[in-house]
Amino acid sequence: MHIPDGFLSAPVWATLDVAAVPTVAYIARRAQRTFEEDKAPLLGVLGAFVFAAQMINFPVGPGTTGHLVGGALLAFSLGPAAATVVMTAILAIQALVFQDGGILALGANVLNMAVLGVLAAYIPYSIWSRTRWRKFSLFAGATLSVLVSAVLALSELFLSGVRMPSAVLGVSLALFAVSALLEGAITLAVVQALERIQPKAIRQPLSNRSLVLAMVSLAAILLASVGVLFAAAAPDGIERLGQQAGISSHVRTLFRTPFADYQAAFWQSAFLSKAAAGLAGVALIYAACLLLSRAVGRKRSI
Repeated sequence: MHIPDGFLSAPVWATLDVAAVPTVAYIARRAQRTFEEDKAPLLGVLGAFVFAAQMINFPVGPGTTGHLVGGALLAFSLGPAAATVVMTAILAIQALVFQDGGILALGANVLNMAVLGVLAAYIPYSIWSRTRWRKFSLFAGATLSVLVSAVLALSELFLSGVRMPSAVLGVSLALFAVSALLEGAITLAVVQALERIQPKAIRQPLSNRSLVLAMVSLAAILLASVGVLFAAAAPDGIERLGQQAGISSHVRTLFRTPFADYQAAFWQSAFLSKAAAGLAGVALIYAACLLLSRAVGRKRSI
């Protein structure tokens, strides 16, 4: 789902970068007004879990993989404003440290997944979560978040002049639909699992969440250190589309980092390399989200 540098034209990525900055700043101010300081550990733990889950690619079609995006899970747990802030932090660290998604295309990825994807997820949840359709709201919100993000990404490629034959576009939409349905199913399963561990775990005071925090933290560590070994190696939907549309060669890297492609360059062992990168990412995301939440809480108290 992450758009790399080289896929979008300069006018498109520049416009989206300019639009993303004030949009995220406005949403961050909204999050500040409704922020509860006891949610700080939850932001860090959920951010780390979503980062780790995004590392696990699974097959969605021939030669194509997908992964959990996680915006819906964050929206259901934290509210849409805080979820956008956490997703933005995740996307920024992925681009700057792990070179997953472009740096120039960061504005596009943030708007697609952290802003509009999160908002799309929250709409069904806000309408039906307090009714007998609650499970449907969780599934529909997560599914819709991926569909919206995918359509936005395809639209941005179209505006950038990328030629997509109807057959390629049809296959891409079908694969994104499969990814969206899997996102819905996985998100629903995760929420139900958390609520089996601790009833009403979602959107409850921190004092009622200690066991959930511990379990989500353990899951994030296991996914990042062990789960990555079982991740499918095939390209994801956007990368596959790039191959079929003939623009894969346009991908460019502005600079190289020691954790590029979620592998620690200082380890020769494939397992240690992936595990070290995954655990480093979990720690970075947790620390970044914790710092952000404390900064927001401090500004609110002034």
